[in-house]
Amino acid sequence: MSVLYHHPLSAPCRYVRLILAEYGEAVELVEMPPWVRSEDLLALNPAGTVPVFVDETDGPIAGATVIAEYLAETRGSRVGESTLMPITPADRAEVRRLVSWFLDKLDDEVVGYLITEKVLKRLAPASNGGGSPDAAAIRAARSNIRYHLRYIGYLVTRRNCLAGRELTFADLAAAAELSCADYLGEVPWEEDATAKEWYARVKSRPSFREILADKVRGSLPATHYADLDF
Repeated sequence: MSVLYHHPLSAPCRYVRLILAEYGEAVELVEMPPWVRSEDLLALNPAGTVPVFVDETDGPIAGATVIAEYLAETRGSRVGESTLMPITPADRAEVRRLVSWFLDKLDDEVVGYLITEKVLKRLAPASNGGGSPDAAAIRAARSNIRYHLRYIGYLVTRRNCLAGRELTFADLAAAAELSCADYLGEVPWEEDATAKEWYARVKSRPSFREILADKVRGSLPATHYADLDF
């Protein structure tokens, strides 16, 4: 069986888990605390970061977007060549743009702050970055997320899904990010009803079931987190 090295509240890792589930790929999950230096992980990915997907045949593939493209090429034929990645170069470019927007920009401006300040600092020892949360960082995340929700609503209003009529990697990237913030009860869903309706659609997919069952030590999910109707 293939293996995925991950952390349950890492949005890039969740993105890969959603793709694996959409493609019907069973994997063994190995949890890696972000603050721990692991020689085993470094041997697979010199950057020492997750996600890392270890294929039974091809070996380690590192990085969320790299793993996603690899899975599309090696597993996508099971459910249709154009599933999650459209056929035309222009449409693929738009999917890739939005994946970068969410996994990079949304993560940098919102989700990374929330997870670091509200979860990881509490779990990590002081010698590895643990300590009191930075209130200013949390305030910045709470302000920035409203802009991203409105952008999601804007895209959905015009396209049905984020990159077009059908679900793609872009939707899974955005949903993975928002699911981490929603675990902490930090998504102001009242900001945009269209974004909320879109997220309800995505989190109702079978691929989301395992993620909605996640629990992180010392941090219980928000009461509505696993509720498909909020």
